[in-house]
Amino acid sequence: MCDEKAPASFAVARIARLHRMASGKSLRALGLYPGQEYVMIQLWIMGASRQADLIKAADLDPSTVTKMLQRLEQAGHVRRKPDPADRRAVLVEATEASTELRTAVEAHLTELEEQLLTGLDEDERRELLRLLAKTELNLCRTAGECAPE
Repeated sequence: MCDEKAPASFAVARIARLHRMASGKSLRALGLYPGQEYVMIQLWIMGASRQADLIKAADLDPSTVTKMLQRLEQAGHVRRKPDPADRRAVLVEATEASTELRTAVEAHLTELEEQLLTGLDEDERRELLRLLAKTELNLCRTAGECAPE
């Protein structure tokens, strides 16, 4: 079997796929697509943001984020407007109507986190996060995606 040659890589890939599937199932009930919750959280926490900054924060293709924002705007969760400081830039902000969605998204993330970590005690949870941070840094360096130190 292929995963015998790269067991950690295959395990991470399987976990990422399953995490996305579990998250997507829950998000559909909220009327969201996977990834949209991260954009909304960014807006709720940081406030109005340039579309270019959301693209960078989401670490997604610009066309993907544009499509996400179109869907979120159609659903009434965000509004886009010209940036008064730079008319070429677009500001995106969460609407007042998205307040109820925020509560549901936060509950979704809490539940998903608990599903992910069920059966792990506090020490194991801390160790998992420590090891994931190390492996993320390894891949970040390999991919050349790390922020300058």
